Amino acid sequence: MSPAPGLLARLRSLGRSREDLDADDEARAAGERLAALGAVEIASIAPRHRARVTGVLRAVTYRPSEARPVLVGQLFDGTGSVDLVWMGRRRIVGIEPGARLSVEGMVVAGRTRPTIFNPAYELLSARR
Repeated sequence: MSPAPGLLARLRSLGRSREDLDADDEARAAGERLAALGAVEIASIAPRHRARVTGVLRAVTYRPSEARPVLVGQLFDGTGSVDLVWMGRRRIVGIEPGARLSVEGMVVAGRTRPTIFNPAYELLSARR
């Protein structure tokens, strides 16, 4: 007799990292939001094209006051990450780690991942 499919899935998940489990959860949640917001997966965006993506901010980098004012956030949707860069801003209310966003802008090839400069953004509720 073979084990139940639900039990097998739970056993497989025991060997996975927390990051992998979070990525699966975010990808599942993002999939539901994509169609409603007209967004695409981050893994499918290409440089030199406009894109609308949704996800959760994993990190926000604040620069020291002596440096140029630039706010950088890393948006993650379960399929990949994109850097969001707001030039001339030190802080934006609501832009903090854990916030859910829908952003739109021109994608450029960044050093480590795609980047969108000065994206138009919409803060999303946790339920959306």
